Amino acid sequence: MPQENFNDLVAFITVAKEGSFTRAAVKLGVSQSALSQTVRGLEERLGLRLLTRTTRSVSPTVAGERLLRTAGPRFEEIQAELKSLSEMRDRPAGTVRINAGEHPAISVLAPALEKFLPENPDVNVEIIIDYGLTDIVAERYDAGVRLGEQVAKDMIAVRISPEIRMAVVGARSYFHSHAWPETPQDLTAHNCINMRLPTTGIFAWEFEKDDHELRVRVDGQLVFNNIGMRREAALRGLGLAYIPEDQVASHVEKGELVRVLEDWCPLFPGYHLYYPNRRHASPAFTVVVEALRYRG
Repeated sequence: MPQENFNDLVAFITVAKEGSFTRAAVKLGVSQSALSQTVRGLEERLGLRLLTRTTRSVSPTVAGERLLRTAGPRFEEIQAELKSLSEMRDRPAGTVRINAGEHPAISVLAPALEKFLPENPDVNVEIIIDYGLTDIVAERYDAGVRLGEQVAKDMIAVRISPEIRMAVVGARSYFHSHAWPETPQDLTAHNCINMRLPTTGIFAWEFEKDDHELRVRVDGQLVFNNIGMRREAALRGLGLAYIPEDQVASHVEKGELVRVLEDWCPLFPGYHLYYPNRRHASPAFTVVVEALRYRG
């Protein structure tokens, strides 16, 4: 049945349930004559009489009973769902899907959600770890997380972290048999723990000093695609690792790891939550964005 006839069905269902054109007209907020004409139009299109009308009552025919039995519950479900959606305007609820790299998920999203989720029990957050430059629109994510310099210009970006610094670290046992690197180029003579990215292959270590930028491709016996295993390998003395500063700070402080080339490790723009323009963002998405917004 064409979509424009759904109002006719609503009119019929209301009259059949109320057993009166007068009461149904009041409930629907229309005139009795307009309601009668609407129902009559539905009957003419179907070629069936749906209601038996007398001076005292209105009751469904056999065809009307069948239509009421099949269509009535469906319209009740639709009305209940519309009411539920309406309530979402005032109460954040639903699932927010975020695509992010491992480091921002660990260092930014997890701490923020630790406080946010207990305060918003009806909001669910799904975080997918992904080092690739995923198209969040095509993959149906609500938002993604990237460094500020990587966010596309047509996206809305909200900063969610301070600037990020990397660190080159190794265990003291490693340096018992290896000299400290004085410059990034010296790393080519070291056993370095590499990271593989899904889109660009082995990640080149990035350095900067006195406006001089370097990208050094290092070699080593180990390659991982996550922070935890690179850090663990460095702690075991298996090589040098290039890791976000905050992920090794406590180990450096305890003397378990030694930091080198610190003056060559630049600051990168902080992480940003990015998403396409939405005129009617859900309350759940709105409160998640505010919970993650960086205010430092």
